[in-house]
Amino acid sequence: MGWAAVVLAVAALAYHYWQIPLAEQDTTVQIEPGESMRDVAATLHETRPALPARVIYWTARFRGQARQIQAGEYEIRAGERLPSLLDRMVAGDVIEYRFTVPEGVRASEFLAQLAKAPKVRRTLDSMTPKAVIEALDLPVDHLEGWLFPTTYHYPSGTTDVALLRRAYRHMREELDAAWAGRADDLPIDSPYEALILASLIEKETAVPDERGQIAGVFVNRLERGMRLQTDPTVIYGMGDAYEGRLYTRHLREDTPYNTYTRDGLPPTPIALPSAASLRAATRPEETKALYFVADGTGGHTFSRTLKEHNRAVSRWRDHKREAEAN
Repeated sequence: MGWAAVVLAVAALAYHYWQIPLAEQDTTVQIEPGESMRDVAATLHETRPALPARVIYWTARFRGQARQIQAGEYEIRAGERLPSLLDRMVAGDVIEYRFTVPEGVRASEFLAQLAKAPKVRRTLDSMTPKAVIEALDLPVDHLEGWLFPTTYHYPSGTTDVALLRRAYRHMREELDAAWAGRADDLPIDSPYEALILASLIEKETAVPDERGQIAGVFVNRLERGMRLQTDPTVIYGMGDAYEGRLYTRHLREDTPYNTYTRDGLPPTPIALPSAASLRAATRPEETKALYFVADGTGGHTFSRTLKEHNRAVSRWRDHKREAEAN
C-alpha cells in the first residue's frame, strides 16, 4: 500500500470517528485545571466508549488544540461530534450557573442567596457580614450597602470569595461613577453618604420614575435641617424586633437609625441600592416638595406643605381602611 493509500485510509478512519455522536442525550463532563490532553481524551472516552481515547488525543493534536483546552464543566449536546466539542473547549464555552439578588434587599439576604447558589466552592467558614469583611479585607466597617444587587453568572467551582469580590467591586464602580457625575451643592459630603441616601431611596419606592423626586425631597429636607422621617430606617433599626407592622410607638423609640428621632442620614446604608438609586441620590430631581406618602396605587403623593401632606395622609388612610374592609 502506497503512502497515498495510507493517508486516504487514515483520513477515512478519522472522518468515521469524527461522525460518531459523543452522546445520545445532553450530558456533562468536568475538565480539571492542569489536566493533560491525554486526561481529557480519557474522560471523553468514558463518556463515549466507541470513540477511542487515542483518536480523541490525536484529533486534538492534529487540529493544534491539545494545549488549548480550558478547564471547566462542559455540556456535551445530544448528537454533538468531537470537532465541535473541541472547538468549544478551546473557547472555554463552559456551563454557567447563576444566582439573583433583588435590588433593595439587605446584605444578609445577599449572603443567604450566595450560600444556596449551586456549584459554588465554599471557602468561608461563616457567611456573616463580619466574616466577609475580614475574609475579603474590605476597607469598610459595615457590609450593608456594599454588595451590588443583580444576577451573577459563573462557572462551576467559582469560590464564594470570588463572587463577593465581584459584588463589592461592582458596587464600588457604580458608586464612584455616580459620585463623579454628581450635581453641585448636594447636602452630602462623601460617596458613602451617597450610598446611604441611595439605600433610603431604594426602600421608599418600587416605581422607577419616582426615584429622582424622592431624592429631591430628601435633599430638600437635609438642606433645611428637617428630619428625614422615613419608615424604612425605623424598621432597619428595630432589627429582629420588627414583626411586619410599624406602629406610632415605634417611631418614638430611639435607635441610631430612627430618622424620626435623629437628625440627618442614618449611620450606614439600610439596603443594597440599585444603580438607578445611586444616580438619583447624586443627581436628584429638582422639586419644591418636602413630603410624600403612599397613594394606594404603588406610587406616592408629593406635597409642598404640611397641610397638603396631611390631606394626602388622610386619603391614604381611607384607602387603606377600604382595602382592609374588603
